[in-house]
Amino acid sequence: MRRQRSTIRDVARRAGVSVTTVSHTFSGNGVVNERTQARVRAAATALGYHPDVVASGLRRSRLGVIGLVLRPAVGVEPQQIQDVDYFPRFAGAAALTTLAHGYALMLVADPTVPQAPSTAWACDGIIVTDPVEDDPLIAALRAGGMPYTLVGADTADPGDPHVVDIATALITDRVLEHLAAHGARRIALVVGTDPIEWNSATEQRYRERLPGHAQLVRHVPELAEQEELVAVADELLALSEPPDGIYCMTSDHARALVDRLVARGVRVPEDVRVVCGSDAERLRGAIPEITAVDLQPQALGRQAAAELLGQLEPELLVDVPAPDHGALIVRASTAG
Repeated sequence: MRRQRSTIRDVARRAGVSVTTVSHTFSGNGVVNERTQARVRAAATALGYHPDVVASGLRRSRLGVIGLVLRPAVGVEPQQIQDVDYFPRFAGAAALTTLAHGYALMLVADPTVPQAPSTAWACDGIIVTDPVEDDPLIAALRAGGMPYTLVGADTADPGDPHVVDIATALITDRVLEHLAAHGARRIALVVGTDPIEWNSATEQRYRERLPGHAQLVRHVPELAEQEELVAVADELLALSEPPDGIYCMTSDHARALVDRLVARGVRVPEDVRVVCGSDAERLRGAIPEITAVDLQPQALGRQAAAELLGQLEPELLVDVPAPDHGALIVRASTAG
């Protein structure tokens, strides 16, 4: 049989104080001396009592929780997110930043997706990574007056004031310059199909920098099967002038392409240099290990948390370091 939950009156009776004193101890309202507070908290611990944070949040119109929506999490297995360095590092840094200012960070589902739980609507604000074009979640957040911060822009609304810049054009420049510095002259781009800034801005910058290389651009769905990636590698190798450098945006794609190149007898990096747009464990396990962009997820996580905290409490001064955009983790796939 489930034990009946202790009440605030049980705590007051055990501590020998009034219900108001117990309430003030946990809410921070009123004045309760430290010795009495200690007695109240000891009684609460002994009885297994804790305040009803939801009811308290409703009274204060604030729960003390910030939601995090990882846009790629929809339709993706949790293990795939864990294997990509970006997401756990981003979430960890954002969580520590919010915690330092009295808020918790909670990973929540996109509430605009059919059958999704509505947990996100209980949060005080939402951080959204990689919003999609004409993002329905942003529209819903605006309509409901929910504070939000975007990591990367909705490409249909680049002027949104609550965007943490992911510096995609600068990163693309650094990658192309790195490949060129290591001898690549015909650089291919393998980019995802999700309608997000990271994909569209990368391709735009690539085409600006390499206007004669349009035939070397390949669009591959983020969740493509292995056979499709093998076909892309074979197609690039079959060109009359195959690429000697490849910028591949996702780690699954980069690993599959390198594995196929090696299986075909292509030497990496002697024949083809490869850079991936986001680091992951699978890149470090490849032979050769694959050079990757350090997307600075921890710095971006701190920035996103600081931006949203500033909306929730404008008097807060949250000082966080700026990301070192465009830093590369150089490995054997370009520097052999």
